[in-house]
Amino acid sequence: MENSRVLLYDGSFNGFLTAIYIALENNIDIVGFQKNKCNQEGLFIDKLAITTEQSKAKSVWAGIERKSHPAIKNIYFAFLSEADGVDFLVYQYIRKLYGRLDSQEMDQAALIELKISKLATQVSREKSYIENTVGFEPTQDSVYIAELKPGFNILPLISRHFRYKYPRHPWIIYDDKRNYGVHYNGYSLEMISKKTFDNYKKSNRAFDSYSVNNYRMAM
Repeated sequence: MENSRVLLYDGSFNGFLTAIYIALENNIDIVGFQKNKCNQEGLFIDKLAITTEQSKAKSVWAGIERKSHPAIKNIYFAFLSEADGVDFLVYQYIRKLYGRLDSQEMDQAALIELKISKLATQVSREKSYIENTVGFEPTQDSVYIAELKPGFNILPLISRHFRYKYPRHPWIIYDDKRNYGVHYNGYSLEMISKKTFDNYKKSNRAFDSYSVNNYRMAM
């Protein structure tokens, strides 16, 4: 087994799965994960930068699905919770699915699974809450716009709901907390940056800068 390492990834789910692939394939002793945008420093810790590769991410995802289809939702939803240390928690959970935990670690397996399930449930509740309560404002060019500050990173989860709810009407849902949004043009979805969203608001004179919705967790 290689020396203990912290894996640095780009913060995306595919980047995380790529890191998992590298860790399992090379039998690396992982002591933590870190997103590249973080400025955390650690003395005497060997860090390995991971380049996101779709093929490796898909390989891990397919492997998880083969071992436990219900785990797919729990892993993805828990990851989107962005809870402190959730990436390492999910990593341990995946190692359990792959039978990679040693006897001492197996003692904690039930607790790990419980934590993952709890996080996934909290994210699922906020997803449902926002889908049922989000309010849109029309703009000059008839695009519906909603600005949110969700507790969790739920934009990837709610996009499908609104795409089917408004299949032919363009809309934008923007996450003010994470500075990115989702734009549906009536046919396809695309992620948009803060700059793109701000430019759109400036060019659309009828846009009313209404108060941002601060959603609580629907417990």
